Amino acid sequence: MAGEIPSTETKNQEINENIQDIQVSVEQNSDLDSSQKVENSQEVSEDNDSLETEKQKVEPISPETVLLKEAYESLQAQLETTKFQLEEKESQYKRLGADFDNFRKRTEKEKEDLNTQVKCTTIIELLPVIDNFERARSQIKPANDGEMAIHKSYQSVYKQMVDSLKKLGVSPMRPEGEEFDPNLHEAVMREATAEHPEGTVIEELVRGYILGDRVLRHAMVKVATAPEPTDGEAENQTDPEG
Repeated sequence: MAGEIPSTETKNQEINENIQDIQVSVEQNSDLDSSQKVENSQEVSEDNDSLETEKQKVEPISPETVLLKEAYESLQAQLETTKFQLEEKESQYKRLGADFDNFRKRTEKEKEDLNTQVKCTTIIELLPVIDNFERARSQIKPANDGEMAIHKSYQSVYKQMVDSLKKLGVSPMRPEGEEFDPNLHEAVMREATAEHPEGTVIEELVRGYILGDRVLRHAMVKVATAPEPTDGEAENQTDPEG
């Protein structure tokens, strides 16, 4: 009947049904949460595995490796320093070699100059002896066989001296007919003449000698000068129209 009041059993039954529905709903929710937890747990596990893998890839630096690295860097620095020092020493060695070579050349040049100077001084002291032999040959005229023998004997000595000077590099000047050169000649006389151009050496009075490019003794010479004009030439020069 529509107006019939439900009995107590009916109410209890409905309540039990509602309780069962609630329990089922709670169990379903519990299952869902459990599934999500499992998934989350799996994701966390995967993340942990990935981190472990990364940790395995990045190996930890051991103290020995650090020491080896520091030692390598120290050796590299020492190597650079040693290379720089070696370059400096090599540069110093080259400079010393060049200085020594210059010193050797300078010493050899000074030695040659000293030897040449000693040679020149010695030869200059012998030149008057050569002059005396030449004067004797030109002035002494042997009158008999005895005098001729003496003449030939000292002339042989003169020849030996001349040959020795030639071996040393000494050569006499031959200035006759050459133009006067103050570097080689010393003019002790002048002669006015029209036979030779002005400034020409016309006679050698004392022979000059040279050694290589050095003048041992200047030649004393007579030099030609222009002749003085005659009276007629002087008048012509002063009055060219006449």
